[in-house]
Amino acid sequence: MNVRFRSVIAVVVGFVLLGLLGISGQAQTATPPPPPPSPASATSLLTQAYAALAAADHDYQGHRAHAMKQIEAAAKELGVTVKGDNHVKEAQVASDQQLRTAQNLLQQVAPALVGDARMHVDKALEQLSIALSIK
Repeated sequence: MNVRFRSVIAVVVGFVLLGLLGISGQAQTATPPPPPPSPASATSLLTQAYAALAAADHDYQGHRAHAMKQIEAAAKELGVTVKGDNHVKEAQVASDQQLRTAQNLLQQVAPALVGDARMHVDKALEQLSIALSIK
């Protein structure tokens, strides 16, 4: 009986440990990641990001402009041309928000891109991080 009691205890302890670790016999349901944007959406997101940066003030020691050049290069890889520099004089807070908007758009489009287009978007994101750190 001593062996049987130990076996039961071992099984119970095993189930408790499995429960604590989140392991069960049931299939775990995970929310799948959202699908990457379509090519048309990707070009739209790049165009929107470029427009947001074009409208921002120039107060970023060249990093805003470098990010714009990288977006131009990524768009060119996708066969799209983005142009313009329609900046207006605005408060730094508003300009920073334009950069954050562009950053968010680029983060959305990045998973859909490969090769040089992805590399250019990653570099643009680096430039925007630097630009937003400037006070």
